[in-house]
Amino acid sequence: MKVVKSLQLAVVAIASICLSQSASAQDNTLLGAGSTFVYPLFSKIFAEYDAAKHVKVNYQAIGSGGGILQLTNKTVDFGGSDAPLNDEQDKKIGVPVLHIPMASGAVVVSYNVPGVATGLKLSGKDLADIYLGKITNWNSPLIADANPGVKLPDLGIVVVHRSDGSGTSFIFTDFLTKVNEDWAKKVGKASAVNWPAGLGGKGNAGVEGLVKQTPGAIGYVELAYAIQNHMPYASVQNKSGKYITPTLETTTLSSNVTLPADSKVSLTNTDNPKGYPITSFTWALIYKEQNYGGRSAERAKQLLELLWYNIHDGQKDCAPLNYAPLSKSAVKVAEKILKSATYNGKAIL
Repeated sequence: MKVVKSLQLAVVAIASICLSQSASAQDNTLLGAGSTFVYPLFSKIFAEYDAAKHVKVNYQAIGSGGGILQLTNKTVDFGGSDAPLNDEQDKKIGVPVLHIPMASGAVVVSYNVPGVATGLKLSGKDLADIYLGKITNWNSPLIADANPGVKLPDLGIVVVHRSDGSGTSFIFTDFLTKVNEDWAKKVGKASAVNWPAGLGGKGNAGVEGLVKQTPGAIGYVELAYAIQNHMPYASVQNKSGKYITPTLETTTLSSNVTLPADSKVSLTNTDNPKGYPITSFTWALIYKEQNYGGRSAERAKQLLELLWYNIHDGQKDCAPLNYAPLSKSAVKVAEKILKSATYNGKAIL
């Protein structure tokens, strides 16, 4: 774990240097860092925003934990996270941070099982037991019982997880905590946990590489990433007992909830009988008071206008990339949150 921690800090340090250099070289470039989960969507939206508004956005996909650390260190304009700030993170930052929902997406369970295509059925309990190291072979009766007619090989399961602080890990472990008491007691939910078993890969790319290269491997990545990289993925049992394939439709069904005023809500283990159970909102995190770290009022306005674009015009890019766009009611919550941001105590929008 010490080696992993050192690697995480090294990655964040390098990203910080890159971002600082970008900031000094291009004062008109907005800087963001964090979630790899939302990276495909952000890449598309930010490119279109630059073409339309001539405002560049340099977003470093270093994981939600890294993005939160960059925001804490005041080296970015916004962080990207798939998990709301916890009490410890709030305390370290020390001032109010706004969570603006950008979209919602699905975390999928991908695997490398010879002869088994997309659609292998896994219950949440069995999935947690795999990651606990209790189910160790693909032809386990527990897996076979849920997959009649599927020829499962006598092949050991190789667990793959994220090695960096990751919102994707938070979503995944949040779900496992809700569906398996043993997991809840021994591991719990967090952006970085003490994994009981397996290999660690950095980012979606690291997990993808390990899964593809390792017969018998199982891992978790964001839906758009799995589709773009032709990775098979499982149908996961939801609270209603139905095995649901992650799609835009099933993600949208899970995301159709009433957002609280601060937008912090968990979507995993949905009550919707047709919804996919490993789903989450992804947020842009900004300081409520934007006069910090030498930021100008104009830069603060540019940031708010970018995020306003994201929750309005940018939503058209969600569905083509398999993210669920914000509902009308969620957009209203996001608008109200953005309008609460200030510069020297005065509203920016």
